[in-house]
Amino acid sequence: MVENVIWPAYLDADRSRGEGRRVPEDLAVEEPTVEEIAKAVQQIGYDATVEREKAYSREPWQRRGRVVVRGAEDSTKNDLVQAVAAYVVAIRE
Repeated sequence: MVENVIWPAYLDADRSRGEGRRVPEDLAVEEPTVEEIAKAVQQIGYDATVEREKAYSREPWQRRGRVVVRGAEDSTKNDLVQAVAAYVVAIRE
């Protein structure tokens, strides 16, 4: 089973691509939460597990958590992150 990890930094509008953002600015949001990401993953149709005490390697001092996505064998990680970002933007509107 394939597991993909989505960190909040991937969707954070306050970050540059070099700092870890993986989506275009129009899909990025300010301070995304693991709850929003998990809800978006479930809307897409995959299983999501929230791990709250994890820290992104580029910001080890800040434990914002991560979302582990299972069952996404049919899509690439980039496609998955883009779709999740689009759902998070829709959730916030």
